[in-house]
Amino acid sequence: MKFARFAYNGQIHEAVYKKEQLWVGSVAYDPQDVMWLPPMDPRGATAFGVALGYADHAEELKLEVPPEPILFNKMPHTFVGHQAKITRPQVDYMHYEGELVVIIGRSCRKVDTADALNYVFGYTIGNDCTVRDFVGNYYRPPIKAKGFDSFGPIGPVIATADEVDPLNCEIRTYVNGELRQQGNTKNLRHSAAELVSYISQFMTLNRGDMIWTGTPKGISHIHAGDTVRIQIDAIGTLENQIIQ
Repeated sequence: MKFARFAYNGQIHEAVYKKEQLWVGSVAYDPQDVMWLPPMDPRGATAFGVALGYADHAEELKLEVPPEPILFNKMPHTFVGHQAKITRPQVDYMHYEGELVVIIGRSCRKVDTADALNYVFGYTIGNDCTVRDFVGNYYRPPIKAKGFDSFGPIGPVIATADEVDPLNCEIRTYVNGELRQQGNTKNLRHSAAELVSYISQFMTLNRGDMIWTGTPKGISHIHAGDTVRIQIDAIGTLENQIIQ
């Protein structure tokens, strides 16, 4: 099942997405007529990003990684929905990061990896936009690099856990229709289950919390006017345009 949130005529709706329509009860809305919102209400949720989640991405950046996950926080003000605009600041190098995002379904603490996915509600797509100018030893954690308003497009829907195999999700990122990035979650340094278990060892994860699992290799510059489209087949397509 797929769930979404959207605004229409000044009201926010929670919907089921099926047959290419947004259903609120028995009423169908055309996805082209609404304003898509993040598919979960990000207020009150804790969002974790995973830096260098794929070894090939670390290699393309020529960075060494420790054995444990490298975590940072995604800020609530960054989250925007499908088809929202991403504002590019006046910087030298901004890039996309297509990612699988884990949505926690119920509270958990100190769970084993083998049991961790039982606490997952579903999965969505994230674009962890990053300004490379502000990534370095003096800018860790990368709050400024990833913290601009609109730097966390997410959606368009949450696909429930029964519809997604987090160990085998093909991620493809296109810029203006050109394939720029392709990877698979089978190559994550730490699987979705391992990340849930790892974080739960030192803090409680609650319903609605998010884990952005990291991006594979293939980052490149994006500029005002570009359209970024990220696809994970089991979930859908997240598309956003860059503006200045």
